Amino acid sequence: MIIPSIDIVGGHAVQLIGGEALALDAGDPTPLMERFSVVGEVAVIDIDAARGEGENRELIARLCRQGKTRVGGGIRDLATARTWLDLGAEKIIIGTAATPELLGSLPRDRVIVALDSRDDAVLSHGWRRSTGESLLDRVAALNHLCAGFLITFVEREGRLEGTDLDRAKKVIDAAGGARVTIAGGVSTVDEVAALDRLGADAQVGMALYTGAISLAEAVAAPLVSERADGLWPTVVVDEGGVALGLVWSSPESLRQAVETRRGVYQSRSRGIWAKGATSGAIQELLRIDADCDRDTLRFTVRQHGPGFCHTGDRTCWGADHGLGRLQRRILTVQGEPGSNTRKLLDDPMLLAAKIREEAGELAATGEREQVVAEAADLLYFLLVKAAASGVGLAEIENELDRRERRVTRRAMTAKEPH
Repeated sequence: MIIPSIDIVGGHAVQLIGGEALALDAGDPTPLMERFSVVGEVAVIDIDAARGEGENRELIARLCRQGKTRVGGGIRDLATARTWLDLGAEKIIIGTAATPELLGSLPRDRVIVALDSRDDAVLSHGWRRSTGESLLDRVAALNHLCAGFLITFVEREGRLEGTDLDRAKKVIDAAGGARVTIAGGVSTVDEVAALDRLGADAQVGMALYTGAISLAEAVAAPLVSERADGLWPTVVVDEGGVALGLVWSSPESLRQAVETRRGVYQSRSRGIWAKGATSGAIQELLRIDADCDRDTLRFTVRQHGPGFCHTGDRTCWGADHGLGRLQRRILTVQGEPGSNTRKLLDDPMLLAAKIREEAGELAATGEREQVVAEAADLLYFLLVKAAASGVGLAEIENELDRRERRVTRRAMTAKEPH
């Protein structure tokens, strides 16, 4: 699949030719991250840090909270590597500092080794020097210590002249089970599809910035369909992963969905349709994922209005349940005069007292049924507190996911009560 790339110099997203000549300055990378994150992980590279000419840490930390990132550039020691993992990077990209000693101290599934090559020789010092080591030998030596490799064919980087599929195949073979990402020269969706068939991802910068490749085309390129009409079944889920329904996608509906960031689909009888265009139950498109066989899509959406189904239900299988349903109920009744939820929202002191009360009761009990009851009480009051601050359940879940990715753990000690 495609891995969009954001290279940062002086706080700006840039594209360089051969890693040196400035070809394009795209300014603030935040809108790019918003645009690119719909297709999954985005490679964010701190060129200044890689060159030893400063860093863009605060900016990139914000990008890590905006979407899934692979962070690289200037990661040369264990402390820096752990910092980026703690800041929420899905993966970190380590270049010439990727020694067995450093890699062995990090979670293997979170590390990508970046190897830059020219004529099959590994380069260092910002692509300026040859290490004299063979690219394939280096890959074979490290493939058991990392989740994948980022291979840049330097002589093709930023030139939109196409990548080298034969060389890519050799690298993939040498990588064993580690996933390979190829950068440098990828300029067509056919190359994205070809690399995917070989078992590699395509990291793309210049072609996306210049419009030579569109995101929607890149997502569609590896997909296959067994249907005569070429449509792809598309499972629509909400932010919590709850399935809302099954629809169909086509190249055109996919293009419109990516460009508008809305739930746009292909009806088998009525053509293109945008969810909520007439009912108001619109969907904000958050992410598109292809399944392992590349024949089914998953749209993760933020559903507005009564629900996804034409019957008005939340899902095509009826009402959903759990914390997501409770949160929406709280948001629905918060405007109802006389409701307990409205009372709590109007009286922050009462809400705080109820949270302390329920937390204390939960902490004090050990009986299974009481734990269930007290935990349910506490969760209700916590969601009311979140609603009062404009915080959604998905934001809390995302924060928990980020904390799971931390590798530095705080000491589990109790604070003294105030």
